[in-house]
Amino acid sequence: MTPVLSAGRWLVYCLIVFSGASNWASAQGPSGDVLYKQQCAVCHENSSQTRAPSTLALRLMSPENVLRSLESGRMKEQGALLTAAQRKMVAEFLTGKSFGQTAQSPVVNLCPNLKAALSPSSTDWNGWSPDANNARFQSAASAGLTADQVPRLKLKWAFAFPNAPLAWGQPTVFGGRIFVPSVNRNVYSLDAKTGCQYWSFETEVPARTAMVIAALPGEPKRYAAFLGDSRATAYALDAATGELLWKVRVDAHPRAKIVGALEYFEGKVFVPVTGGEEVGLGDKYECCSSRGALVALDAATGKQIWKTYTITEEPHPTTKTAAGIQNRGPSGASIWSAPTIDVKKRILYAGTGDNFSEPSTKSSDAVLAFDLDSGKLLWSKQLTENDVFNIVCAGEGCGSHLGPDIDIGASPILVTLADGKRALLISQKSGVAHALDPDNKGEILWATRVGKGGRLGGIQWGSASDGKNMYVAVSDISHLQSSGIGRMVADPKAGGGIFALDVKTGEKVWAAPPGSCGDRSSCSPAQSAAVSVIPGVVFSGSVDGHLRAYSTADGKVVWDFDTVQEFTAVNGVSGKGGAMDGPGPTIAGGMLYIGSGYSVWGGLPGNILLAFSVDGK
Repeated sequence: MTPVLSAGRWLVYCLIVFSGASNWASAQGPSGDVLYKQQCAVCHENSSQTRAPSTLALRLMSPENVLRSLESGRMKEQGALLTAAQRKMVAEFLTGKSFGQTAQSPVVNLCPNLKAALSPSSTDWNGWSPDANNARFQSAASAGLTADQVPRLKLKWAFAFPNAPLAWGQPTVFGGRIFVPSVNRNVYSLDAKTGCQYWSFETEVPARTAMVIAALPGEPKRYAAFLGDSRATAYALDAATGELLWKVRVDAHPRAKIVGALEYFEGKVFVPVTGGEEVGLGDKYECCSSRGALVALDAATGKQIWKTYTITEEPHPTTKTAAGIQNRGPSGASIWSAPTIDVKKRILYAGTGDNFSEPSTKSSDAVLAFDLDSGKLLWSKQLTENDVFNIVCAGEGCGSHLGPDIDIGASPILVTLADGKRALLISQKSGVAHALDPDNKGEILWATRVGKGGRLGGIQWGSASDGKNMYVAVSDISHLQSSGIGRMVADPKAGGGIFALDVKTGEKVWAAPPGSCGDRSSCSPAQSAAVSVIPGVVFSGSVDGHLRAYSTADGKVVWDFDTVQEFTAVNGVSGKGGAMDGPGPTIAGGMLYIGSGYSVWGGLPGNILLAFSVDGK
């Protein structure tokens, strides 16, 4: 699902700069700004291409957090090329703060009854979707919000993630509490009505998955919150207290991670595994040996029950590069999203991404069906063949194929049609929405193009369905490129739009145009984030910072909130909103929740979780 443009060789350049920067360790004299300009600027000032946080985003972090990233986080390899003193200088320069300086206030809004009992509610939104079929549909009763009330929504409270350069976790609502991860390595439990804090827990590395809550066996009843981090470690936390119950690394590959939400069913937790080699790791890296996988764990203990790779063949040496570096394969076919549970047939459905290296496989850019009890692969339906993509190969090619990088990054949606037949609704970065027959090995029922598609295009993180229509938001983000090594900025006139498709035929019921950026900088009308629907209204966040509500009848905008502003947060931390991408809105118990500030692809950074209700503050 690595959404990078054809100019993705920026990242190769960045990594070569880092790997060849022997002067980092030897140059004791340069100050933090000189080190940044010499070694970091090429990546962080081209964040839309390189996935590196922009300098604007890094200003929201503390130097302590940047230092941790350089010493034990995702930037550990780059940090190893620096002396301890240089790492501190770079951290202080990037954040504009000194070590020991309290940039963000400590928690000042703890809930008055921290030991309050926790139990499920009929108004929960538990996990990536409130139901096992991943339709991202909330019923009227559970939503506590009608279509007539949506235009009257007002901000009720805001929670700012301390020292965080972006907001990338979708909140779960369970038992009147919110559970949400943050890029600052902390997981938070908040009161759904007021935003006061029950507890926080620090993961080893940042986690972004929506959490799912489930009861563990035994008495008294105990509920666990399950999530995964960016080093492929799954966690179970006591949902009432934040106590760690267990954690287990589900894949030993050093680049494996968990991006999609975990799912729970009948005492098992199902974990999607993503490989992290698609972005390229330097010209001397042996690419590639990671594979997507689906793992079943015992919810009570974390013990592995089964693990099935999306590619059955183990990676092995293949060709060599012109520089004599060994290539490996097959690889890739990552699972980027939460698996979908077919309770009736006891099957799990998951979409996969492209191959990272040759040879290509039939399980990439495909929908896979797994037996829920054994993990056995029952069938596979490939939607795009020969999609072998790695950023190292961009512009040159590492083999006979350079694929379009059009993963299936969104969860399949299982729906029952009016005639009783069933369909799997599939969103793909190709810009095509599909319906597959889950009862006939995934045979295609219909296919409808809604966008141009591409590495950052098409349908990114998730559609929604009310059983009648499939609601599909389009990314198709594009960037304006200056000559030479310069900052890439989003094209304010490219991308966006949302469609309603008839679930039976795929015909377009209506199409709503994208929003307008006006004179806003770092803006794109692209609608990359997952969408959510309640009876009569579908919600979609945009990279332009707007959260909009559309009538499901005709696509007209019935409510629009601009999140690009500063907020007074209930936890006493400075907060502001920005671009929205990745996770979508959560609607439960008369409230709507959304995180704002996703700066990965050149959008405006932010660090805020917003809560809306009809009564407002």
